[in-house]
Amino acid sequence: MARTLTAPEREHFLALPHVGVLSVAADDGRPPLTVPVWYTYTPGGNLTFFTGTQGRVARKTRLLQRSGTLSFCVQQTEFPYKYVTVECTVVEEDGTPSVEEVTAITSRYLPPDLARAFAEAETSDPAGTFVLFTARPDRWLSFDFADDARSG
Repeated sequence: MARTLTAPEREHFLALPHVGVLSVAADDGRPPLTVPVWYTYTPGGNLTFFTGTQGRVARKTRLLQRSGTLSFCVQQTEFPYKYVTVECTVVEEDGTPSVEEVTAITSRYLPPDLARAFAEAETSDPAGTFVLFTARPDRWLSFDFADDARSG
């Protein structure tokens, strides 16, 4: 039988280096914008991710600035399936993040030299289009199908 994850289980799962799926309310009657993002999370803390589109303001940046809220989902795509979704409030926006702050995220997904090079390239853009967002998890939704795998 599928079950809801406990608070420590869901926070541990979110802290793993999944690719997150960010959803934010759109404008002009369009559906919510839903995009994959790299992120970092420490259990009990806030979610941190960045937006940027090679020198131009990303649509998701503008929408996050307008709405101040988002939904975020990570999943285990192999059976037994598992997912965690959080509804969040944006608590900080940094248009000039440090190389170290960005490397803390990119190093979860790239080899060290590439993670640092990515962070250096993005943070050197004087246009301020690369933005680091910090969001507070407010509500959680989770599901774990591991019990189904054991009973099958």
